[in-house]
Amino acid sequence: MDPIKILGIKQSFSKELIKHIYYLNEENTPEVGSLPSVKSLEELIKMSSNALYLSKNDEVIGFIICFRENSVYGSENYKFFNNKNKKFLYIDRVVVKDGYRRMGHGTKVYKHLDKIASEHLLPICCEVNSIPKNDVSINFHINNGYKEVGERDFKNHSVKYFEKKYIK
Repeated sequence: MDPIKILGIKQSFSKELIKHIYYLNEENTPEVGSLPSVKSLEELIKMSSNALYLSKNDEVIGFIICFRENSVYGSENYKFFNNKNKKFLYIDRVVVKDGYRRMGHGTKVYKHLDKIASEHLLPICCEVNSIPKNDVSINFHINNGYKEVGERDFKNHSVKYFEKKYIK
């Protein structure tokens, strides 16, 4: 049985890989924001500091895209943390494919991020939908040491902001 691999999207970059990740993103809205095109996903990945995907038997079963502080990324949720923290690692989107959830794959990716963040004493930041409510993600983050640090209402949804800090 082929184990789950965590691979760099930028290092493995291909049009085929990006299409798989794009369709996986779109299958998981509204939990993650919809993207207008494959090209917009490519631009997001180019701007990102960390872009990883999960692979099992050459199938893309998940991905995560993150940004560091002072990026040109225009997300209002990203800006919340950029205005609040001098340095951080922001999780913009994370998806595990239906059929592979609740098997520890998300935890595996988060442990990978924990290692990066702890080495550089970076808080890891993210937002989770509170309307429509994403209880699974909210509980996942709380159970993995994230603390709620804010919330925001938008026209068609609301979010809770979470942060996990690493201290010397």
